[in-house]
Amino acid sequence: MAQSVVDAVSISHNVTVLCGRPSYDPTERRAWRPYQTEIAGRARIIRAGSTAFPRFDMKKRVLNYLSYVALAIPGALFVPCDAVAAMTDPPFQGIVGAIVAMLKRKPYIYNLRDMYPDMAVGGLIVEPGRIVRIWEKLHRWALCRATRVIVLGEDMRARIIAKGVEPSRVLIVRDGTEILPRNTPLPTPDSEVVSAIRGNFSFVLVHAGNLGFYGAWNTLVTAARLLAGDGVGLVFVGDGAQRSQIEAAAEGSGNIRFLEFFPASKIPSVLAAADAHVITVKRGPGRRGGAQQNVRDSRGGKTHRRGGAERDGCRVAGNSARLRGSRGSGLRRRSCQRRARTGFRPK
Repeated sequence: MAQSVVDAVSISHNVTVLCGRPSYDPTERRAWRPYQTEIAGRARIIRAGSTAFPRFDMKKRVLNYLSYVALAIPGALFVPCDAVAAMTDPPFQGIVGAIVAMLKRKPYIYNLRDMYPDMAVGGLIVEPGRIVRIWEKLHRWALCRATRVIVLGEDMRARIIAKGVEPSRVLIVRDGTEILPRNTPLPTPDSEVVSAIRGNFSFVLVHAGNLGFYGAWNTLVTAARLLAGDGVGLVFVGDGAQRSQIEAAAEGSGNIRFLEFFPASKIPSVLAAADAHVITVKRGPGRRGGAQQNVRDSRGGKTHRRGGAERDGCRVAGNSARLRGSRGSGLRRRSCQRRARTGFRPK
């Protein structure tokens, strides 16, 4: 997403990107320096010399974040600009951006990708307490300090407004989706991508995205094991810090498969390949539900709103006709008989 913003803005403006050293499966390594500068067209990239530990260890991951902040704030103060923009990740980058914008007396645009500290608490990364209360207070200050807050959908917008942000400042940008002109037929899915995902399963559930610390993966894997005899397959498309643990939990399950990310141009085909897409958010203490998401059915163009977590569980959004069909109805009946044991609730 950051790359897309830079590409679009740099067409008519000079852009400076202040970032840390890559730690998410970097394709190249750089010698350490406090700051390194690269030029890419009209964009200037300044890399702060943060630590670059692999993301799989949460403590080292936090050290990556903290070392980045320690160098990014003083570095940003010496970069001339007309506006400051920030986005998560790191989790507290929105607060850092607000501090920099305040010190530089510039407008601030906050692109909110994840809801923090809500997600950190819900994912059991941090326990509720004084640190979380301070974090929440600072985040609300950053939100209210922003000239514009960019969010992904209506649910996130409602939650941000509930934190005290002026509604007129909160805008929805549904990025990552190609909006076709009215009456334009949907593109034909790539048959190779569809075949790679569907395999020989009669009904395919897909989780496409990051396999990080926030998913209720054990619940999802347990539910998939129980549905193996029904011809239901669960396919993970993507990677993340918890992938190896999920693969270990799914070992020996013939109906659970793992695929690497497909190119961005193939996302419509990935969405079209599934009978249903699974969204899962781990349930934290004191929560009645997970962060809500929007899933757009790539076949029918219908948007489904689904909550993310019930009893450490999952929700499913997919093609309505298929879910109501004979296979879908059987899936619902059999799954509902088992949900007391697994926490998996088809919707």
